[in-house]
Amino acid sequence: MADPTLVYDDDCEFCTWAAEFIANRSEVELVGFSELTDDLRDRLPADYETCAHLVVDDTIYSCGASIERAFVRTDLGEGLAPVVRFLDQFEDYARVRERVYQEIADRRGTLGKLVR
Repeated sequence: MADPTLVYDDDCEFCTWAAEFIANRSEVELVGFSELTDDLRDRLPADYETCAHLVVDDTIYSCGASIERAFVRTDLGEGLAPVVRFLDQFEDYARVRERVYQEIADRRGTLGKLVR
């Protein structure tokens, strides 16, 4: 894969909106769960449908880390990258990032209605 690939739930309106936001502002390619090739599926965790994944060469970022890394690759990245580097210094940052991701994921149906 030449460009990073964001794998996401393309059956979710909010997830699709967020993925398209990222793709429109970066070189990140999108692949919805419904479009996964066997090769790409084999690279993902067994429970891949529980969250989004960013595939960068041989590295897979999942859930909150995937969205964080994808947003850093957008045109917003110049401002976001230093913030992420700063936050990465704190032991609890990854836990908080993943909790925020899960809180948003738990409300994606409602959020999907807002972005229609």
